[in-house]
Parts: sequence; structure tokens; C-alpha cells
Amino acid sequence: MFIELTDHLRCPEEHEESFLVLLPDKMDGRSVVTGQLGCPVCGRTYLVRDGILELGGAPTGVTGTTRLTADALTALAGLSGPGGYFALVGPLGSLATEFHESNPGVALVAINPPAGVVDAPAISVIRAARIPLKSRSMRGVALGPRFGDDPFWIGEATRVVLPGLRIVGEGAEPLQDAIELMASAEGVWVGAGKRR
Repeated sequence: MFIELTDHLRCPEEHEESFLVLLPDKMDGRSVVTGQLGCPVCGRTYLVRDGILELGGAPTGVTGTTRLTADALTALAGLSGPGGYFALVGPLGSLATEFHESNPGVALVAINPPAGVVDAPAISVIRAARIPLKSRSMRGVALGPRFGDDPFWIGEATRVVLPGLRIVGEGAEPLQDAIELMASAEGVWVGAGKRR
């Protein structure tokens, strides 16, 4: 887990949004290999093992493949220039390395990726029951199959994306009250969270 990601993490428990305190045990450059994160509000602690942050409650059996390529996702995401973070949820995590190569300088968070996706420079892996990131902290979110048509995960994506930036989803079009839909074709949609 990239150490600077700590600034964007939030406790996944149902209480007011709170930061997490990192106590690293082993580092490899700027990556946390093992350690703990603690929440000052609820007192819960979470482990980082082999560079992967385990927050509990992650959906089991995340399988399947994405129909998108890294180049297609880059076009749909609409990123322009380096900086910030982009979240890949579910099977789209399998594109993390290629997507990063197409978007240098953008750090990635792979949430509940398929088995075999591991922590790497500029790619952090998290397993969780929700998107454990602070509200309005991401340059974009891409929801893979099983997540891209789930109202809960769409709601999480709209919460964490910066105003006006994009959410890409694989699945049925989301309800209009959740997303400002920009385009949709062949089971892939692009939109932005409605401004509040």
C-alpha cells in the first residue's frame, strides 16, 4: 500500500468520516508491506499484509473479466495529466498495471480486484465491503462487472469522486437519480455524480 494513500483513506465503519492512523511495521521504499491502521473514532484496527490493506467484509469470489481494455478505460475515464488517485473496483483491477502505464503520474487504488493482483509501485490493493476512501477524493472511479450495476457501489463511487469527474461502470445503466449519465453502450456506461 502506497504510504501517501493513507491521507485519502477513511474508516469503513458506519460513523462520521474519519481518518486512519498508520503504524507501519515493514516498508519497501514508499510502500507499506506490513502494518496496522487504526480509527480514532471507533477504535477498530485493520491490517496491511503483503502490501494489501484488509478492511474486512470484502465480497467473496470476485471473478469474471472486464470487457474493457486499459486503452478503452483511459479514454472513458477522461483523465488529463498526472496527479491524484483513480479507483478500480472489482475485475477492472486486472487492468491496473496497463492503465497506470497509460496514465503516468496517476496513482491507482484496486479495490476487491481478482486474485493475483498485488501491491505494486503506484498501485495499492484494498479488500473491503465498501470504497474506504474519503468523500470527494478521487479523480475517477471505474466499477467492474458485479459492481457497475449495484446501487450501493454506484453510491459509493459518487461519494468518493471529485465533483464533475467521471465514473465508468460495467453493467446496466444506473438510475437517473444516482448519476448524470453521459454515455452508455453495450453494457458500459460513463457518468458523473450529481452535484449536491
